[in-house]
Amino acid sequence: MTWYRFDALLTPAGIRSPAFMKVDERGFVASVQSEAPAEAVSACSGFAVPGIPNLHSHAFQRALVGRAEAARGSRDSFWTWRELMYASVERLQPEDVRDIAAYLYAELLEAGYTSVGEFHYLHHQPTGEPYAAPAEMSLQLLEAARSVGMGVSILPVLYQTSGFDGAPAGAEQRRFVCSVQQLLRIADDVRAAIAGDPNAQLGIAPHSLRAVPAQSLTELVAALEPTSPVHIHVAEQVREVEECQAHFGAPPVEHLIATQAVDARWCLVHATHVTDAELVRLANTGACVALCPTTEANLGDGFAPIRGLLDAGIPWGIGSDSQVGVDPSEELRWLEYEQRLLRRERSVLAHGAQPSVAMRLLLDVGASASRALGRCVGTLEPGMRADLIVLDDERSVLAGLAREQQLDAWVFTARRGAVRDVMVGGNWVVRSGIHPHRDALTAAYLRALSRIR
Repeated sequence: MTWYRFDALLTPAGIRSPAFMKVDERGFVASVQSEAPAEAVSACSGFAVPGIPNLHSHAFQRALVGRAEAARGSRDSFWTWRELMYASVERLQPEDVRDIAAYLYAELLEAGYTSVGEFHYLHHQPTGEPYAAPAEMSLQLLEAARSVGMGVSILPVLYQTSGFDGAPAGAEQRRFVCSVQQLLRIADDVRAAIAGDPNAQLGIAPHSLRAVPAQSLTELVAALEPTSPVHIHVAEQVREVEECQAHFGAPPVEHLIATQAVDARWCLVHATHVTDAELVRLANTGACVALCPTTEANLGDGFAPIRGLLDAGIPWGIGSDSQVGVDPSEELRWLEYEQRLLRRERSVLAHGAQPSVAMRLLLDVGASASRALGRCVGTLEPGMRADLIVLDDERSVLAGLAREQQLDAWVFTARRGAVRDVMVGGNWVVRSGIHPHRDALTAAYLRALSRIR
């Protein structure tokens, strides 16, 4: 057991100052209290807040950043971006995926994410043939996360069709396509590799209603362990909603809830274009929603439905998705800023009990993580993983502010430099804002880019 003393600690009940936290030998929080313990204490100055869970990541897309911003034709869109994304995977080899992911995960850690849900659909060789080890690519992601100290939930993706009508996947999707049995074999291999590792978990991800026929989706979910997280893209694009409505006679979220036993282990990614009636149905399931504001803005998806989720009491979280943004404070900032632009008001997401927008969002953002990632993460209380970040309240824009104001400054003003130290599972993985392997990770990442470009 190790005791830590922080100047302040953000707990589900609010800010405790000072705070003493005991971490057990497996990296779980054993106790949080205001009184100094009798045992020796490791003093940590600063304001500690729960590490931010990243519910939705496509790690390999970090290699596409900066290469998809030039206009293509008279009207650029999500669908033209997708063509570039498909082209970017043609030359990726397993070691490239590992090196890109390790670099990305170090970036995420330095910014304040401490766990990640890796929604991974790049399974096969460039020819479309499976690797000798079917889970080769997923295991490379697991290795990348372990090499930098990131908590990870591997979410192998089922991808089969190119539309709601069941049309076969295109040639450019050949590295993604699996049968249900192939995907379950990948899952079995990942399960064996993470056995006994409290920093890793396995879930599953039917890609979307347009890419997974109803029979396959039902078969896949029936084969899962009852507690395994299930993630699915839904209602991200207007065109997707229109095609779903035309084919099934219902929009995506309504159709999903009507045809599947959606419950608290489900995480619906984006749900950008969702109706009020769908929000009511969704609230009754216990499922959560993963919002990715920087990616949704970058791709022209639309505004995240955060106000509707909050009003309906639906759990939600954030994700870095395409990696155009790797900072959780930026995702949270844009949730509020989108609402300010839509309503031409300020402090839209505050409420009477909690006037600080940043405080409300930071308390909410981890509440869904344990179910969505299948791990005890998102809050700092007994039984949860000791995943936290320490804000630099001396040398950053946070200096001189009251505690709640420091949270406001981090979310609405700070850029790189506000996060000083990061702990994952009781181990310090970032000190003074820098991952200890940053130089080696950067060199490996640049080598991977040179190979694939």
